[in-house]
Amino acid sequence: MKINFPVGQLGIDSNLNNNGTSKKEGLSFTDFLNNAIKDVNKLQIESEQLNQAFAIGLNDNLHQVMIASEKADIALQFTVQIRNKVLEAYQEIMRMPV
Repeated sequence: MKINFPVGQLGIDSNLNNNGTSKKEGLSFTDFLNNAIKDVNKLQIESEQLNQAFAIGLNDNLHQVMIASEKADIALQFTVQIRNKVLEAYQEIMRMPV
């Protein structure tokens, strides 16, 4: 079974050159991280709005609410794991003798 992962929704540029640089100029690593965090925040807000609308009876589509909640949860878990890996790498670099 093939699973298609929507890299475009996470703001990941899959159009990289062979040397690892993006074809688009001007997008720094900081900008990339900021955009990714904004996307995660947007998913969290959308999920919260759908949950509130469902709770007060404005939305009766439980499937849409659950899908939005799971998207937000997975995006948050992914962001936390990326943060953990970056911190581990930083700590490993700091432990290296100079």
